[in-house]
Amino acid sequence: MKIKTLVAVIGALALCSCKPSAPEKKTVIRFGHFPNITHAQGVIAHALSRQHKGWFEERLGPGVEVQWFTYNAGPSAMEAIFAGSLDLTYVGQGPALNAHFKSNGEEVRILAGAANAGAALVIKPDGPIKTGADFRGKKIATPQLGNTQDISCRAWLKAQGFKVTQTGGDVIVLPTANPDQLGLFQSGGVDAVWTVEPWVTRLEREANGKIFLEDTNIITTWLACSVKFLSAHRDVAKKIVSGNQELTSWIQAHTDEAQKLLIAELKEETKADFAPEEVAHAWKRIKFTTDV
Repeated sequence: MKIKTLVAVIGALALCSCKPSAPEKKTVIRFGHFPNITHAQGVIAHALSRQHKGWFEERLGPGVEVQWFTYNAGPSAMEAIFAGSLDLTYVGQGPALNAHFKSNGEEVRILAGAANAGAALVIKPDGPIKTGADFRGKKIATPQLGNTQDISCRAWLKAQGFKVTQTGGDVIVLPTANPDQLGLFQSGGVDAVWTVEPWVTRLEREANGKIFLEDTNIITTWLACSVKFLSAHRDVAKKIVSGNQELTSWIQAHTDEAQKLLIAELKEETKADFAPEEVAHAWKRIKFTTDV
């Protein structure tokens, strides 16, 4: 009788035992930004994710994982959108519009604004450039071929009457990664740089650069996403738009704390030190806004 009872118990346990349920699969959001002050929302949110205090993670819930990716400029981020390796990114208007037209409106959507202004054309104060006509035969560095500052530069040069091609023309526009522009400018490798903050301020402070032209009304940064992401995760996208609005308001209200987070994250991403006074100076040039 005892044997029969034992067998029955073992059988019952065998029926009751089952494999532990697999953990619920998280929705992974691949988020991009550039190491610029004009991408402050992305830089700061990335910093908070690194500290396990994720801004967007808290608003999206435990079922969502945010992965951050950094890019030097917009065309690279848009190519990542096209390749399906990126869902959302802070990006300049030029690359976003180019991607929209290139895909016949099928690949990219703008969710919100992020920043206006914060870009400028910098020259050497003691150099030969005094007027727009003096750029003939000169070299101008921009962050990347087809990025917002590159497009602004080429459009402005064309408006001055110069012929500018992708590789030359009356003025050579030389796409150069932002961190490399400072050394190139200091060494005389280029005569001017059209770029964004904090690089504008670094050119001023560390290379004695002078602002030649600054558009204080230009759209500098949007929050864009792929159509595929928006179609599959519209509710998540709405929460991200709301989170971007809240983060922008927080940045406006907590300038000192926002700048500290940004400086720490920029150092992580670029391995370069950014002086607090330089960041504070650059901050004044930028208008953080969610308006599109």
